[in-house]
Amino acid sequence: MTTYIKGNKIDGLDVISSLDVDQLESGQHKFWFRAATDALAQWQHLPVWVFKGTKPGKKIMITAGVHGDEYNGVLSAQAIARSLKGKEIAGSITIVPTVNLTGMLHHSRDFFSSDPDVSDGNLNRFFPGNAHGNEPQRYLYTIWHNLLKPNAELAIDLHTQTSGTVYPLYVFADFRLEDALNMARLMNPDAILNDPGEAGVLETVWNENGIPSITVEIGMGRYTDMAMVQRTLEGATNILMHYGNLSGSVDALTPAIESARVTSLRAEQGGFILPEVSLMQSVKKGQILARQYDSFGEEEHQYLAPEDGIVLSHNIESMRAAGSLAVRLIHPEA
Repeated sequence: MTTYIKGNKIDGLDVISSLDVDQLESGQHKFWFRAATDALAQWQHLPVWVFKGTKPGKKIMITAGVHGDEYNGVLSAQAIARSLKGKEIAGSITIVPTVNLTGMLHHSRDFFSSDPDVSDGNLNRFFPGNAHGNEPQRYLYTIWHNLLKPNAELAIDLHTQTSGTVYPLYVFADFRLEDALNMARLMNPDAILNDPGEAGVLETVWNENGIPSITVEIGMGRYTDMAMVQRTLEGATNILMHYGNLSGSVDALTPAIESARVTSLRAEQGGFILPEVSLMQSVKKGQILARQYDSFGEEEHQYLAPEDGIVLSHNIESMRAAGSLAVRLIHPEA
């Protein structure tokens, strides 16, 4: 059920500790979701939008900000919410635009814990959480069990490439799930990866619980790309129209590159790496993808394509530590 914290409002909005969209009246709802306390015993609250229709339909969940430096995902979630105002809805659309509060406050991908025994880490490896675990596990347990899982039949998780690197509009989907592949194609992305999943990742946990999901990568971390945000809004609207949550016609779809295989070239040593390719550029085996320079500006290394492919990602911050990403290729399947 939806549990209201009696007598508790923030900026005039109700504070809840659990959500059940089936119990809500039709219309537009804004809540603060009480997730967990910080080390100062102060509650952390997530903003939650719910758009509930008068007609039955799919329950769709849209999340963003699982990584705290991936702002294009957050901006896309907010844009989707704005686009739904005043629209006639079937079913329900729930939007949680800022999942990783500590990461966002630190402009960081990671979750920041005040527990000295817990290293800052990737929140998107801890789902579905643990009620008796460490701080990030407890934080996610409440969010997963009381907010996300009960209110979704389909799910979309919005991200970007890690700070310092860039993606096109790129979707992870488990091709074994018809609805996941369908949603991926409806996003009208540049590329789709057949992704069987990884332990602790929100997309994987959704799928394991019978809720088909996709992860959408929207350009670069930290820096705003409104063209990518607009494409994501259009793609999400396609999904909502296809599944009957919104009325209207789905945009014409442009076939994306689809593959189950990528190759990542990582820095052989620290230094300054300058790409010589652009996103979605076709490259041939042996082609120079990037050059690396030392602190004097002397060329130290060339990164060559190990086989034919298409550029899926490259660094945009020139200074790279040893082992960090230089270029990633995707290899289209026949």
